[in-house]
Amino acid sequence: MTNLIIINTGCANLSSVKFAFDRLGIQAEISCDLDKIKSADKLLLPGVGTAAAAMKILQDRDLIDTIRNATQPMLGICLGMQLMTEFSAEGDVGTLNLMSGKTELIPNTGLPLPHMGWNKVQYQADHPLFHGIEQNSHFYFVHSYAVLPNENTIATADYGEPFSAAIASKNFYGVQFHPERSGKNGAQLLKNFVENI
Repeated sequence: MTNLIIINTGCANLSSVKFAFDRLGIQAEISCDLDKIKSADKLLLPGVGTAAAAMKILQDRDLIDTIRNATQPMLGICLGMQLMTEFSAEGDVGTLNLMSGKTELIPNTGLPLPHMGWNKVQYQADHPLFHGIEQNSHFYFVHSYAVLPNENTIATADYGEPFSAAIASKNFYGVQFHPERSGKNGAQLLKNFVENI
């Protein structure tokens, strides 16, 4: 059985992520215990809110070095994905720098912010995170900031302009959408993370 830890960032609806795994019959534990995080098989890094507030909580809980030094697969969700990049314009704050890229305000194309609701996602063919999910499937988004497409982008969505819907580098993966709120496609993606990554 996979030892799955949802890192308690203190800035996300952690229980909704845990319930998503419960529905799949996969046991996950919410924790900020450094030993549990280090010994986990897989890690989740959820986040909601501002990058500056999230980084302060991670610092206060002594989590930054443990996250940066993690060697097991880690999936960042929403703000958790943005924290994996180098920098966020949301509060002008340096983030975890797990991979290149910057988080910026979604360019103004006349569409309302935050970008909220279902949007089509186009992913890199044959990527194991999207195994069994149809191309251009819909996922649920809530965000005003995004990582513009770069060399780590493995999926994109479009909201006036394209942005990274998913990124990956080495053992770090991130999704801008909320898989725990994305119905069967989101459930399949979480299952893929546990079973195929």
